[in-house]
Amino acid sequence: MNQTTADFLATVPLLGGLDRAELQRFADLTREKSYPRGSVILFEDDPGDSLFIVRRGRVKVVLVGEDGREVILGVLGVGEHFGELALIDDRPRSAHVIAMEDSDLLVLRRDDFRSRVESSPSVAWSLLTELSRRLRRADDKIGGLVLLDVPGRISRLLLDLAEEGGGSTIERQLTHQTIAQMIGASRETVSRAMKDFQDTGWITVERRRITLADRKALELRARVRV
Repeated sequence: MNQTTADFLATVPLLGGLDRAELQRFADLTREKSYPRGSVILFEDDPGDSLFIVRRGRVKVVLVGEDGREVILGVLGVGEHFGELALIDDRPRSAHVIAMEDSDLLVLRRDDFRSRVESSPSVAWSLLTELSRRLRRADDKIGGLVLLDVPGRISRLLLDLAEEGGGSTIERQLTHQTIAQMIGASRETVSRAMKDFQDTGWITVERRRITLADRKALELRARVRV
């Protein structure tokens, strides 16, 4: 079990730069938990005492307004993680995390993670690098939400998701409702824009798998218009 877990941890960006011995130490400290589709993994304001890494399935990080409206901050798949801020500042969780499908998560307690960070500068550097990457992406997302119209936001989102996958196809199966909740728009507006993108040949969609057929056009559409 631990050997397999160490192999998996080597694929996680947060830990991928560590040597085999260090990965094995982390593997020995983790435990695995399973969550059925639709279950709440974390509630906003829960105590933040663990880091979670997705081993199987997908989860969404969401904020829920007083009116019940849901805004998706991110959709995380295999190898991605959440809860790292709580490992540093001891503050409560800042959002809900919900399983979008049956999911298995590796859980690493804060005290165990901190002990590894204190004994290994490479772990601390990996954490800083990952936090910096997320902060830059958050800045880009905020700028897009403020300055771009809905088609521009969709273009930016599709480009970002394709870049994460390292190609032109977005492997994550996203509904129009999910996209709408990720960019702060209505599902109807998203559906119209996605149809326009298909009609003009910018994207192709097959079984909810989106392929960028004209990346240049999407890049131009994702630019701020003045």
